[in-house]
Amino acid sequence: MIPASQLHFKSVNYTGQGPGPNVIVMGATHGNEICGTQAIQRVMADIDAGKLAIVNGSVTFVPIVNPHAYAKNTRSGDRNLNRDLFPKAEPHDFEDRVANWLCPLLARHDVLLDLHSFNAAHGEPFVMVGPVDNDGPLEPFAHMRKERALARRLGVRRFVTGWMAAYGGGVQRRSRGNAQELETVLRYGVGTTEYMRSTGGYALTLECGQHLDPRAPEVAYTAIMNTLAFLKIIDAPEPEPVPFDEMEALQMVVVHDKLADGDRFTRQWASFDPVAEGEQIGVRAGGTPVVAEFAGRILFPDANAAPNHEWYYLTRPNPVFGRE
Repeated sequence: MIPASQLHFKSVNYTGQGPGPNVIVMGATHGNEICGTQAIQRVMADIDAGKLAIVNGSVTFVPIVNPHAYAKNTRSGDRNLNRDLFPKAEPHDFEDRVANWLCPLLARHDVLLDLHSFNAAHGEPFVMVGPVDNDGPLEPFAHMRKERALARRLGVRRFVTGWMAAYGGGVQRRSRGNAQELETVLRYGVGTTEYMRSTGGYALTLECGQHLDPRAPEVAYTAIMNTLAFLKIIDAPEPEPVPFDEMEALQMVVVHDKLADGDRFTRQWASFDPVAEGEQIGVRAGGTPVVAEFAGRILFPDANAAPNHEWYYLTRPNPVFGRE
């Protein structure tokens, strides 16, 4: 394996002759999530062979965002790149060095499509979408309609909103009013899409399926092609949005932390498993039951979470998504 100090970063840009947005498409932000890498390589091969033409704007492909984690076939190199994603004057780990290259690259673009996969044994693809337009302190944003219009054309039917609000609520609870700690830990919640929005663009994270699902690269490929067509980067028919009556839109509402090593789930939960109001989800180390405060779906359950870290999120339906 090549030492991390000798690895390099690669992006490939194709620019058309007509005006249009600057789009960036990324794979392997987490090194063992390679469906995006495979789909990007397929699209680039078609462009290089003359089978696909970039006519307007530009598209930048980053097949492997984190080459250290990719070489190890692990989620992270030294740490999770998709947290605390900011340029660092004094980089301390490999992911800091990725950020010092990647953040300025993101800032030169208008739209990001970040392609991921997930570890759960089963589950359908879903897209993580940003907030409604707002000028608040947590995640100010002004491109909700553009972002959600693109999300509905990626080729999936499940949408999840509310990451920073739910994450931030958990951070605020843990910080106990310490303003400096609150700001520091909130920054930890910033990944590729959050950073992209902070630069004035808009961004989507597409979870294309389980890591080893042979259908995941096709989901990623369809999303890339639909994005390029919808934004008129290529000359192709505009993809139709998923119909409202076929969509499942969920809002992340609350995060529950693991408080002690002895906290445990009552069964093996997977993301999007339904829960009924009052249904028992787990039990605290001291024997207190942990129950769902409302009916919805569980998201990102982590049986191996450390104390004072996110244990699971609860979501509820978001009936107005895409109609705002």
